Amino acid sequence: MSVFTTVTPDELRVWLRGYDVGELIDLQGISAGIENTNYFVTTSGGRWVLTLFEKLTAAELPFYLGLMAHLARLGVPSASPVTDRGGRHFSSLNGKPAALVARLEGRDVADPSPVQCAAVGAVLARLHLAGQSYEGRMDNPRGPAWWTAALPEILPFVSAADAALLRDEIAWQATVDRSALPRGAIHADLFRDNVLFEGDRVAGVIDFYFACTDTLLYDLAITANDWCVCDDSRLDPSRLQALLQAYAAIRPLGAAEQAAWPAMLRAGALRFWVSRLYDFHRPRPGALTHAKDPAHFRRILLQRREGAIPSPVPAGLEPG
Repeated sequence: MSVFTTVTPDELRVWLRGYDVGELIDLQGISAGIENTNYFVTTSGGRWVLTLFEKLTAAELPFYLGLMAHLARLGVPSASPVTDRGGRHFSSLNGKPAALVARLEGRDVADPSPVQCAAVGAVLARLHLAGQSYEGRMDNPRGPAWWTAALPEILPFVSAADAALLRDEIAWQATVDRSALPRGAIHADLFRDNVLFEGDRVAGVIDFYFACTDTLLYDLAITANDWCVCDDSRLDPSRLQALLQAYAAIRPLGAAEQAAWPAMLRAGALRFWVSRLYDFHRPRPGALTHAKDPAHFRRILLQRREGAIPSPVPAGLEPG
């Protein structure tokens, strides 16, 4: 993600003495995203991603890093943290909690095919099933309570029409009953740039630092809103069908989830519109920053509110 905290090669060499990863060869900052400081690190023992956590605290990190290790142990192709010589997943570097994670092979895709969407659907279902046995719990840090709290901070920067839309959608989401929807560990940010492919195979899922305990269907909706979106913000039928069919073949959706699908698509769009507005208008200083366009999710939210929503039950997988 963006570089907010600078790390020099000499500083990193000292820190790496706590790990059994060999000697430092190369260090490069990564200028993408907006939450943490990330570097690519190459040592004589391998290739890694170094993350310094700018917002997350030492008390919160065990959930995220423990989930990554848990999923990797159960065969989900996810980035797994390296333990230091004391068996810990993170330690302090330049005053910030920092973790070293094995760098996965593969590349993200900008224009996914239906086959690649199916691969993402399958890996998300596997992640959700594996997450059921994870003992850690973390309330969603950017859920409905955060939307409400962040609203006064972003309203001065938006038009009257957008302010009305934000207020209306947040109020409507507060009426949605999620109590019957299955919950568990979710990724909560499974965008195209957080999945690495080798050909049409998912080689790795990365960036778990918005992971939390929340509604599984909400996670699926977040994923669909990115992987299956058209230029006009509609959901592409062929990619959506592929994503949902592959997901449902592993974890079928219940009746309550089918009924809640339109609401979860709207919730996913609202969450990222609010967060992008917040990060765009309330940025933190960083040596390298990349704030994403808030209007993208405004358009998606409007389409999900006003357009037809395809059924979440793929053809051939309807309940019998």
